[in-house]
Amino acid sequence: MEKVVVGLSGGVDSSVSLYLLQQAGYQVEGLFMRNWDSQLNNDILGNKAINNPICPQEVDYNDAAKVSAALKVPLHRVDFIKEYWEYVFEYFISEYQKGRTPNPDILCNKYIKFDYFLKYAINNYQADFIAMGHYARVQFNQEINEYQLLRGVDGDKDQTYFLSQLNQHQLAKTIFPLGNLTKKEVREIANAQNLITANKKDSTGICFIGERDFKNFLQNYIPNQNGLIVDIETKEVVGTHNGIMYYTIGQRRGLNLGGMTEPYFVAGKNAAKNILYVAKSSEEKWLYSTSCLVTDVNWINTLKTDQFNSTAKFRYRQKDIPVKVTVLSDDKCLVHFDNKVKAITPGQAAVFYDGDVCLGSGTIDEVYLNDQKLCYL
Repeated sequence: MEKVVVGLSGGVDSSVSLYLLQQAGYQVEGLFMRNWDSQLNNDILGNKAINNPICPQEVDYNDAAKVSAALKVPLHRVDFIKEYWEYVFEYFISEYQKGRTPNPDILCNKYIKFDYFLKYAINNYQADFIAMGHYARVQFNQEINEYQLLRGVDGDKDQTYFLSQLNQHQLAKTIFPLGNLTKKEVREIANAQNLITANKKDSTGICFIGERDFKNFLQNYIPNQNGLIVDIETKEVVGTHNGIMYYTIGQRRGLNLGGMTEPYFVAGKNAAKNILYVAKSSEEKWLYSTSCLVTDVNWINTLKTDQFNSTAKFRYRQKDIPVKVTVLSDDKCLVHFDNKVKAITPGQAAVFYDGDVCLGSGTIDEVYLNDQKLCYL
């Protein structure tokens, strides 16, 4: 009997994953990860739960324990607090210091859930596979002799965007029991089995950290840095800010620019000079671009050509955008858009698809309009 160690988070998705694998005849055990310690990591400002008698992570662990007990499955727990800080959070803070907008969920999957967790499950519990409650699918394609990552059938919940940095070894050792189900079906299964997590609200916020007042949260790690707000069209100073890391490209709220003839949005940043560029709502041309440079690229499958057409997502819930990809090196590519695209943001992910197959992803490094670099950094 093959053994699967399930990443049990205390939510409905991982709970149902555990149940489905048990029903499928696997030997299953649960493993709860603790990756963040608010006291140890100085997570004070912006943390509404800091004085709660039981921290949210322990609430989740208690729910995971109740699900495990109901299904008569062993539950273990492990701390990856140090690893999360070193491989996810330090990068997260470093990118914000540069004025960029990173995606910690992708790194969390790459380094924590599908690396340290996978190794721990194999080495300590002799797991043949691990399983997670993501809405995605893995298939082995015999024609190319490689594993492929496919979108989940629930288009609204598909999470391949966050799994796009996984490699062949990780996919070969991973099962996604929810890949062929919708969220509605998952909750129906949980209710039918009277699982305590059946109607539990989905977790939100930063991966393994949770919901935070984000501006205050960042102040725990990055001091305010006052600077100028400049109209990108007229070059006039129109206000001041206390840190460009608090703003994202296209942002319209929270600029505190009163007395203007029309609202402004964030059009660019100059991290070296600590300048936040803004443009009037009627000047949306400053948000559009025609191509971008993508670095730290991970191709899940072996590429057959250095130039190809595909689709891409530059934000999680964005519709697929037709693009032309030119591979520059093993981990770098240039991406041209068939039509101008709005608010492409350095630091965020570019995730590539061929139909349902996720090809991989990288980090948006530079953004261009007709081959001219935009002043996003």
